[in-house]
Amino acid sequence: MNENKKLKKFYYRGIEWENLIKLPSKQLVKIFNARVRRKFSRGLQQKPISFIRKLRKAKKGLSYNEKPPVISTHLRNMIIVPEMMGSHVAVYNGKSFNQVEIKPQMLGRYLGEFSITYKPVKHGRPGIGASNASKFVPLK
Repeated sequence: MNENKKLKKFYYRGIEWENLIKLPSKQLVKIFNARVRRKFSRGLQQKPISFIRKLRKAKKGLSYNEKPPVISTHLRNMIIVPEMMGSHVAVYNGKSFNQVEIKPQMLGRYLGEFSITYKPVKHGRPGIGASNASKFVPLK
């Protein structure tokens, strides 16, 4: 990589990444959108707090380039905060756990947005009973 080329810094609503981590929670909430502000104003339950504790514990004794272990959760409605960055989370989609690496661009969004709950439709040939014309489609 060229020495002249600088890495692009991440900004969230005009605030640099390093400063976001240092912000107190009350100032951080003011930056988020209305839905997230409302959720935080109503208070956090015990489950999200214990989930963040698990993430802290997983990150605690790691060296600089080491990846933290994956933490499984059913908390699809958990909002991603700066403290969670760099963590690996397995989010439940109703059937299995999907691994997600939390990146700065995910800040202020829900964990469930990154673990799809349905299998996307693959449009192919019509099956039996699709329409009158499909009655004559030979079975394999």
